[in-house]
Amino acid sequence: MSLAERIETATERLNTTIVDRPRVVVVAFLLLTGVFIGGLGSVQMSAGGLDAFTDDLPEQKTLDEVEQNFEQPFQTDAQTTTQLIRTKSNVLTREALVRDARLLERVAEHDEYRMESARGPAPIIAQHLNPSATTPADYRRTLERATPSEIRQAVRELDDSSRLSGVVSNDFNPTSVSASASITTISHDFPGSFGDDDLTAVQTDLQAIADDTPGDVRAFGSGTTETEISQSVQDSLLIVMPVVILLLLFFLVVAYRDPIDVLLGLVALVMTIIWTFGFLGYSGIPFSQQMISVPVLLLAVGVDFGIHIINRYREETERGFEAVEAMREANAQLLIAFVIVTVTAVFGFGANVISDLTPIRNLGIASAVGIIFTFLIFGLFLPATKLVCDNVRTRLGVPEFNTAPIASEESALGRVLAFPARVSQHAPAVIVLVLLLSSSLIGAYGAGVGTSFENEDFLPPEELPAYVTGLPEPFSPGEYTITSTINLLDDKFGSSQGSTVKIYARGNFKEDHALEALAAPNDNPPESFAVGPGGQAEAQSIVTVIQSHAERDEEFAALVARNDQNDNGIPDRNLERIYDELFASSASGRAEQYLTEDYRSALVEYQTDSDASQTEVTTGGEEMADEFQFKATSTGDVVVRAAVMDRIFQSAIQGLVLAVVLTAVFLVAIYGVLERKPLLGVVNVFPILIAIAFLLGTMRYLDITLNALTATILSISVGVGIAYSVHTTHRFIDEFDATTGAHEAMMITLTGTGGALFGSMLTTALGTGALALAITPILGNFGVLIGLSVTYSFLAAVIALPPAVLLWERIRQWDLDPLARLRPATR
Repeated sequence: MSLAERIETATERLNTTIVDRPRVVVVAFLLLTGVFIGGLGSVQMSAGGLDAFTDDLPEQKTLDEVEQNFEQPFQTDAQTTTQLIRTKSNVLTREALVRDARLLERVAEHDEYRMESARGPAPIIAQHLNPSATTPADYRRTLERATPSEIRQAVRELDDSSRLSGVVSNDFNPTSVSASASITTISHDFPGSFGDDDLTAVQTDLQAIADDTPGDVRAFGSGTTETEISQSVQDSLLIVMPVVILLLLFFLVVAYRDPIDVLLGLVALVMTIIWTFGFLGYSGIPFSQQMISVPVLLLAVGVDFGIHIINRYREETERGFEAVEAMREANAQLLIAFVIVTVTAVFGFGANVISDLTPIRNLGIASAVGIIFTFLIFGLFLPATKLVCDNVRTRLGVPEFNTAPIASEESALGRVLAFPARVSQHAPAVIVLVLLLSSSLIGAYGAGVGTSFENEDFLPPEELPAYVTGLPEPFSPGEYTITSTINLLDDKFGSSQGSTVKIYARGNFKEDHALEALAAPNDNPPESFAVGPGGQAEAQSIVTVIQSHAERDEEFAALVARNDQNDNGIPDRNLERIYDELFASSASGRAEQYLTEDYRSALVEYQTDSDASQTEVTTGGEEMADEFQFKATSTGDVVVRAAVMDRIFQSAIQGLVLAVVLTAVFLVAIYGVLERKPLLGVVNVFPILIAIAFLLGTMRYLDITLNALTATILSISVGVGIAYSVHTTHRFIDEFDATTGAHEAMMITLTGTGGALFGSMLTTALGTGALALAITPILGNFGVLIGLSVTYSFLAAVIALPPAVLLWERIRQWDLDPLARLRPATR
């Protein structure tokens, strides 16, 4: 038995089971639904923010190592710190400092908050005034006893040693002793069993305490951040899903025009969501922001399948078949098409599994498994349930409503859909050539689409749009402060210059000339680093700490001078003694930021050109690291984000290529095996390539970048869009035979299947487009793009596929009959 015969036999057996034993099929699926309901309680919610994309990257691991080895003045450990941010007044007055100390004292009174230490203006100034002050109560008493002039003098002295760096805003004025914002970082001693929920609870309590403190104080940390991002996911679902359901319900009513059929479609959609979420619960894949697109996509694809099966069933009943035979005939024609669509959709959605980024990989797995569930429920359960319900309806005498197909040759929609086929019969080669040229130009333009990876992609906006804030309960979103807090930190504590790149160097820095080697790359840096005087690099390192301290301490300056053989301000011998003196001095805090206690690891921070692109900065960092005589690595937030952006772009391109190649190979093979027409597989891919070219061009025109979610749109477009070409081609094959020419078969296809395609396009485009209503921009842009992708795919299937199919048929006739090229075309 040939492979084609085996496939046909298996399909017939499956069809027979659905048609002859529908109740068994229905019961089996209901039992499976009960199993998947058991997994719903295990679904984990994940914020899915920046950290989810950077955790496994080598660049992030290097940055984590740097932050672990060097004391940072403004460091936010995701699991062990909470920041208390005070604003809207001079935070360096005696009254403000006392209030901060009292706030810390209240926190310390609660053992469950496990405050280990605190670093901020109040502790630093209090310890400078009284070195024996070690507790928040000591800080408060010291500051209460100090006079305003003593505090001002202490601040000026601390400024000389840069000990206030990072804890007061960048508008700090040591002369007037003023700053508009401060950060007090509380370090917690949490046990290993302390989870994210526990951290969130602590930081929520700290915010409540801060609210009772005079002035504007915000508690900020990973717990509050994750909570708000997770809340935005839930709020987005509450806003988007009702809109999606209402739209789908509306189009189900329009497409089915029968309340029982509408109810069956809704039941199948609910089962699809239950199965998919149950799978997420059992598999341990967390539900994040990016995952919101999965149920929306599956609902849209499910409606597409449902419209096709019900519409084809109605076509067969109109031809005079009884219910069972009509469903047998409809299934016989659609099952293979559904299998082809499902396999190609799995290729499109699942292509994201090869991504190096865990959230994108999880999205690929969930969507690929979900589309298989969609096929099983709509391809097997829905036909069986339809037969059972129609049987009950007949026995009870329940009347049928409008059950005519969506479109026919006589309808206005049918005539519009058939127009491209009518035009294509005259010059299909010319039309195909024009489509190729135009899509190539638009695709070349779209190749310049940008890539981004920013906090703003994941966070709710600082001000929610009016249509969101005006929603009634329970759809009204919560209050979000994270974006305004991050903007405040950027404004008050961020640099107005370019990004900062860290060079992490490892070696023996006690050796003579080690510091000379550390400073040598600064003289001839890459252009993006040449921001200092004379085109040199502007660096902060243990060298600059030594030079700065030498300017303030004559004895230390003399030590440095005695060991500086070439008089350039950089000591080149007796370095261990110099380090020992430095670490024993008031500059020890600064020294610890750039040199480890064993003198074997050093950090150099470079300021970069504010006009340089992220790519230029990252490349410059790699070049600088190569110039060091030590083992050196370039890192920093800008480097990590650039690495993620590279992987996002790679995921987009690799996913697209893999999806297209696998889809093309599969279609060529399946059409070759089943129909002995392998080139139809290539013809099938032609419309989707045109749709993707137009999508890329639109992305660039609308300035929508490839980000953590939209990077998946290209391969997902293959998975969603190929269905339109497959359904059209499969129906064409059913109609095309020796008595029905290619043009006539295409006309029948577009007036029959074209109507179902039009209905599914509307539901999918508008249903997925509802994601544009989501709170976070990353989901909004994805909703716009998937809506455009579906629309382009439908138009390409209706406009580009007919001339391609007709051209294929003419080439086929030429191969079969070389003299046919000398005769006028008849098809």
